[in-house]
Amino acid sequence: MRNRAEVRTKQSTRRKNQTTHEDHIDPIETAPEKYRVAREPLTPATEAQKRYLNAIKHHTLTFADGPAGTGKTFVCTAYAASLLEEKRIERIIITRPAVEAGESLGFLPGELEDKFAPYLWPFKDVLNERLGKSFVEYLIKCGRIEAVPLAYIRGRTFRDAFVILDEAQNTSPKQMQMFLTRIGQNCKVVVNGDIAQCDIVGDNGLRDAIGRLSHLSSVRHVRFSVDDIVRSDLVGDIVRAYSV
Repeated sequence: MRNRAEVRTKQSTRRKNQTTHEDHIDPIETAPEKYRVAREPLTPATEAQKRYLNAIKHHTLTFADGPAGTGKTFVCTAYAASLLEEKRIERIIITRPAVEAGESLGFLPGELEDKFAPYLWPFKDVLNERLGKSFVEYLIKCGRIEAVPLAYIRGRTFRDAFVILDEAQNTSPKQMQMFLTRIGQNCKVVVNGDIAQCDIVGDNGLRDAIGRLSHLSSVRHVRFSVDDIVRSDLVGDIVRAYSV
């Protein structure tokens, strides 16, 4: 009887140790080599992008304000991908308010994940380019890349993460305060938007936060202009035409 009990105890201990080991498996290290892609180093295309990247590297919180096509999404997402691959952070969190040209998520068909998915396509395009599509899908399944509507951020704490808030001009000051007070240890937060393209009525959370916080040593504000547009010459002309 005692021998049987000892065997059961040893088996139980072995299973417990195996479970503990599996719980601590790093998906970055264990990802199949076929998921990996060779990529070029991240190189800023303009002086504004260079200032932006330097701000992200050396500050906890970076605000970026300016027109579409200036590379705000590409630069911050590509840098986040490099930090994740180098295991300097645990996860990438991407969020934005569920507001687009006056329409809410309820306007779109499907479950919450399906409704929110179109808002994240620009980020997935960059992540796929920098990390490879298969690797990105693998990291999403492992919870290392996460996309969540801003409303679902309440109550969380950002730790060991790179967090991107996009379309921040569509937040209210209260929403912005709620988001910014999630910042924890070893965290990089980038808040992007274009104050001139606000789709909500009332105070603008991005403008308000820049005014309140830009003087802090751990915060930097980078302003992009129409001259920094890199998407195409036509986009630059269009933005100028609509700015008149």
